[in-house]
Amino acid sequence: MSAPPYRLKAEFFKTLGHPVRIRALELLSESEHGVAEMLRDTCVAPACLSQQLAVLRRANLVVARREGAAVHYALTSPQVAELLRIARVILSGVLANQAELSADLRAPVPQEQAPRRD
Repeated sequence: MSAPPYRLKAEFFKTLGHPVRIRALELLSESEHGVAEMLRDTCVAPACLSQQLAVLRRANLVVARREGAAVHYALTSPQVAELLRIARVILSGVLANQAELSADLRAPVPQEQAPRRD
């Protein structure tokens, strides 16, 4: 029996739950990239990038293409790029709300006047 959709979604989001994977997907959202380019743009060790790209390949989010000794990666679907764009919009809204709340908390509290006893 297959897993319920909510479990599959949870596994999908776990796959996205690593900063190097997100950065790789962001780069690939722009265009196909070779591993050498991605190493330069992610600033991680080759073994780390290789490991994270393997996770993305197993999840069928990226596809690899060999050209001589070079390996190039591309997204399997433009919807991955759309998901990242939507996540950015959501995160921007959340951060804006947090900034407003933080500003509200830092604002001086008006002093209430004590009742006069006459």
